[in-house]
Amino acid sequence: MRADAQRNLELVLRTGARLLADDPSASIAAIAAAAGVDRRTVYRRFASRDELLLAVYGARYDAVEEAIEAARLREAPVGVALHRYVEGIVAVNRAWPVEAGHLLTEPAIQERRRRLAGEVEAFLGRAEDEGLVRPGLPAGWAASLLPPLMLHAAEDLPDLSPARAADVVVDTLLRGVGRR
Repeated sequence: MRADAQRNLELVLRTGARLLADDPSASIAAIAAAAGVDRRTVYRRFASRDELLLAVYGARYDAVEEAIEAARLREAPVGVALHRYVEGIVAVNRAWPVEAGHLLTEPAIQERRRRLAGEVEAFLGRAEDEGLVRPGLPAGWAASLLPPLMLHAAEDLPDLSPARAADVVVDTLLRGVGRR
């Protein structure tokens, strides 16, 4: 793909993510206009709005996979891996704000989401085994708390860098919000 075509595609996907986060019914024409490209350019690449949606969600999951790989959840010390993971996902949530849950009926999206969630759950099991997460919590409890914390940090703490937002999330996850 030519460099300018690749830039246009990236721009359309990122703009699509932003617009779809605000309005899940955003049209291809609206996304193209906001991206500053002709809608025919978008239609040449995507035959339908559904194809564009799948590409946006695919790009988001590509970024999530990159964040998980960079965190080295299986190899890095647990505290370091947790912070890297949260920092990466905060950045993903800011760059790709669209929620992928809208396409959970799509088998490829379901499988990808299940696989990625499994990696994080296994990591959180490791965190419990190594004493970073308190043992004895209900099954899946930490895994259910972490995504909304990261999403709130990405959306509600825009003045903090992803690293500083990760500090807040990790501290909240591991220590809670109560006084000691």
